[in-house]
Amino acid sequence: MNANPTDAAMRRALARARDGKALDPAEATVLLHARGADLDRLLDHAGRVRDAGLASVGREQVVTYSRKVFIPLTRLCRDRCGYCTFATAPGKLPAPFLTPDEVLEIARQGAAMGCKEALFTLGDRPEDRWHQAREWLDAHGYDDTLSYVRAMAIGVLEETGLLPHLNPGVLTWRDLQRLKPVAPSMGMMLETTSRRLFEEKGQAHYGSPDKDPAVRLRVLEDAGRSNVPFTTGILIGIGETVADRAESIFAIRRVAREYGGVQEVIVQNFRAKPDTAMRGMPDADLSELAATIAVTRLVLGGRTRVQAPPNLIGDEYDLMIRAGIDDWGGVSPLTPDHVNPERPWPHIEELAARTAAAGFTLKERLTIYPEYVLAGEPWLDPRLRGHVAALADPETGLARPVNPEGRPWQEPDGGFAAAGRTDLHVEVDASGRAQDRRDDFARVYGDWDALRDRLPAGVAPGGVPAASAGVAATGPVADEAAQAATAKAGAAKAGAAKAGVAPARAGAVDGEMRAALRRAETDPVGLTDAEALTLLGADGADLAELCRVADGLRREAVGDEVTYVVNRNINFTNVCYTGCRFCAFAQRRTDADAFTLSLDQVADRAAEAWEAGATEVCMQGGIHPDLPGTAYFDIARAVKKRCPDLHVHAFSPMEVINGASRINLSIHDWLVAAREAGVDSLPGTAAEILDDDVRWVLTKGKLPTREWVEVITTAHRVGIPTTSTMMYGHVDTPAHWVAHIRLIRRIQEETGGFSEFVLLPFVHHSAPIYLAGIARPGPTARENRAVHALARVMLHGAIANIQCSWVKLQDDLCRAVLSGGVNDLGGTLMEETISRMAGSENGSYKTISDIAAMVEPTGRSLRQRTTGYGTPSPERLAAAKASDGVCRSVRRTPDPALLAGPRRVAVPPA
Repeated sequence: MNANPTDAAMRRALARARDGKALDPAEATVLLHARGADLDRLLDHAGRVRDAGLASVGREQVVTYSRKVFIPLTRLCRDRCGYCTFATAPGKLPAPFLTPDEVLEIARQGAAMGCKEALFTLGDRPEDRWHQAREWLDAHGYDDTLSYVRAMAIGVLEETGLLPHLNPGVLTWRDLQRLKPVAPSMGMMLETTSRRLFEEKGQAHYGSPDKDPAVRLRVLEDAGRSNVPFTTGILIGIGETVADRAESIFAIRRVAREYGGVQEVIVQNFRAKPDTAMRGMPDADLSELAATIAVTRLVLGGRTRVQAPPNLIGDEYDLMIRAGIDDWGGVSPLTPDHVNPERPWPHIEELAARTAAAGFTLKERLTIYPEYVLAGEPWLDPRLRGHVAALADPETGLARPVNPEGRPWQEPDGGFAAAGRTDLHVEVDASGRAQDRRDDFARVYGDWDALRDRLPAGVAPGGVPAASAGVAATGPVADEAAQAATAKAGAAKAGAAKAGVAPARAGAVDGEMRAALRRAETDPVGLTDAEALTLLGADGADLAELCRVADGLRREAVGDEVTYVVNRNINFTNVCYTGCRFCAFAQRRTDADAFTLSLDQVADRAAEAWEAGATEVCMQGGIHPDLPGTAYFDIARAVKKRCPDLHVHAFSPMEVINGASRINLSIHDWLVAAREAGVDSLPGTAAEILDDDVRWVLTKGKLPTREWVEVITTAHRVGIPTTSTMMYGHVDTPAHWVAHIRLIRRIQEETGGFSEFVLLPFVHHSAPIYLAGIARPGPTARENRAVHALARVMLHGAIANIQCSWVKLQDDLCRAVLSGGVNDLGGTLMEETISRMAGSENGSYKTISDIAAMVEPTGRSLRQRTTGYGTPSPERLAAAKASDGVCRSVRRTPDPALLAGPRRVAVPPA
């Protein structure tokens, strides 16, 4: 598997490297074999790429390092790596964890010596393997190891001013949310993508659950999604092939390109250690290491920082610099390298001299690299801004020659001061948004070109399903039957791809369609995924029949009434750095359309809604980094204090995760506290499509499917009802819709906590992912009718209320879906800013009269409801009638030219 390449292959690969051409994995594999004169040429090419990258950031001929202390918080680990001497057994340690006093003593000594980084290294989740670790954590009041890591990181920041760099192993997306506020950077070595080393007995990673390459790549991706400056790297010489090394380098490049969060890549050579299973393995050759560094540099480019640990390279400093490194990593004047204890750090003076001998200057950096220091948000949490600023040169982002001092770590104290365009809720209809896109469009959402490579199977750029609709979803409930049916449909209907599932022949009610319609009418609960996909292709007489069936089920479930609620949306801020690519609402704090409401303004708007007869306020906002950790509780209390009987329908699962992470509560405990603060129900938004293959295209950093499900099901368990939603028609396929609805039903059967299912067609006009040419311009009219009807069929007997969104559908299409299974129109809203910012053309509110006029042609009766579908009190009904369901302050006469939004794009034909 490691056969040497031919001379001709080596010459071709070196020529491509010389000429700056992109290498593929096969060419990289060839170059990893370079030795002798070929290696010299390879190093020259890599060095030039490194030098150009340093010049581009104003650091010509500079190699950096971080002055650090090494804090081995625990040497217990649940893994069993064959080369590791760091991990040990409880009987060989005086205690499972360092005590807080021991941690702080190391940090204080380091601060006195001018160190600025506290490197926390520890084994992966030792409490899962060692009862001694579990017992120690319980005795000291910590839920898990990461809770102790978080507490110690805060202690180090407050007591010493050192900046924590956390290496706790495999982290989940939620773990990263918990730890980002206490550490400017984190890290985890990828090591290798070789599954053989993980799966085969006797190999380096066998028996180590956290060394699954897929799991470790997911951590790198989640760190990028969470805007965490992240260190990773590869370990060579542990039994991997040369091709494995190339694959690992390209895997890191993919993540670095897509998210921009890989701040450095370590190329580390294996060194055999006594008393390990791999003690007999030969050390990785240093020429082999140099070739790997050079190829890493060529593949990753000049803007990525590449590091080699200086205590593992013997005297070959010059060789490593020639190979293309620009960083020596962390070097400690105080603590040993606990992972490689037999290899002492070089003295910093010696390292500077060795670097100078190679023609470079050694300069100190912080644990967070200069590019991220200078970029600030979203990479640096505001709670750490002061700690980093105290140590960073504001011009270069490198370290200042100062000793750190402890500083308080606390929640942002900006509170709820009103800021920015607080009248956007009315001005969006009158004067529109300031611009159709943010000026950081090209970088804030990740790399658009890399994103195209992530499109779900069967979806081409522009969101159009390739060859046909129905490429099966890979989500939690996709099944083989659905995949087979989808593939069959795709082969048969390749000529009509644009709509997602190609419509059936007009008037054809036979074969598979006839069987699916019959099942929908007689046994809707038994509908298979394959039959559901067939129904989504209905058109003409087939579609009319599907709508008839759905409407019959609607009548059976809830009767003929059309319901609505008099409510008000209150978006308390649109400042957000999550990076949702479908969202035109989110702004940076400095953008012209950015705003934040004060608590008094939130309460004032709630009071206005109450005066107008509202029974509900729906409150959601951006993930604003400066709001205090108690922000959500404060908002709910402010509304309940002013309007005790107003139903507070507030905070999406994303906001729940954000709130819980910021104050380090479990989801359960946060929801209990939210209920006590006045939250009555949650909107089941932030769902989009509950399939991570789709979600990670739609959004850079929003919560994964599993986290959404946990928030929702936990809310139901603690007695907080929620809605459920699906946003569709962007980069998804109809099979994703089927899987999503199936998952919603499964949750409802388990918890019974959903009050309704709301279908949200994608509004594209100003959505970044559409402007970038990746998403399609929303679903067609045919698809809208079909999916509303199918939702009624698939959720029959589970969720009684199916709601359409008048904000996203025009009146005639609302009437069409009302005749196809829908029974609810949502609310009067009073202010609807999110969809209007995306270019929705249907205004920001509807009066009761408007809703009545919309429904009147259907011949069905109209009923005002409460959030829980009850009937409001006579007093509420009278107040709503007097105001026509909309408060006076939002009523404006808009310019008709502006109602179309910032861009006019033709609606695709049905």
